[in-house]
Amino acid sequence: MNRALRREYLAAMGVGTWVLRSPPALPDAALPAAAPPDAARGEKAAANGAAREAAFDWPQLRARVAACTRCGLAATRTQTVFGVGSLDADWLVVGEAPGADEDREGEPFVGRAGQLLNAMLRAIGLAREAVYIANVLKCRPPHNRDPQSAETAECLPFLERQIELLKPKIMLAVGRIAAQTLLRTDAPLARLRQRVHRYGPGNVPLVVTYHPAYLLRTPAEKRKAWEDLKFAREVSARG
Repeated sequence: MNRALRREYLAAMGVGTWVLRSPPALPDAALPAAAPPDAARGEKAAANGAAREAAFDWPQLRARVAACTRCGLAATRTQTVFGVGSLDADWLVVGEAPGADEDREGEPFVGRAGQLLNAMLRAIGLAREAVYIANVLKCRPPHNRDPQSAETAECLPFLERQIELLKPKIMLAVGRIAAQTLLRTDAPLARLRQRVHRYGPGNVPLVVTYHPAYLLRTPAEKRKAWEDLKFAREVSARG
């Protein structure tokens, strides 16, 4: 990517230009996961659900998501939001849940948050079309409230099957809820950033950063997000 384009994308993120210095050591050890009180129940439900989805390919899985009525969100959604991007992607970006724009358009990360995510990806040389983007929940919670544990337990198997089918080389969890759900922890996002976590049987590297919607509300944190993106790019380059 030429420097002028990079400066343009960084400006969209609210981050100034940077000078490359000696790269920091990349810690591989993840924090010990502090399980939430209902973790055992949620993990059992998720395990049962994962087994239920294990045989389905991409078109079948999309159809199952579209027809899903496993939780009360089916009654309030406009449509499900399955995911978007390249099925050959090395990068998987995981967010929390659809918002109003996503519920209306049926695609994750659209609107202002989606535009910022696109700028964040392009700043590290990735086009939106070259990654895969999905959410933990496939339906919008009313008023954009946090997902409930029962909703997550019912919906997470869909994402787990997407991960199995995609076989990403790196995962980027954006936002506290996505990170805590994938890592099965209640540790704050600040303690999860700048570390290489590992996800699932494939031991996929997972890096955590802020959600674009949060960055729109708190632009002072954009520089930290840029550090996370550079860190994720370094982890990806290691293979």
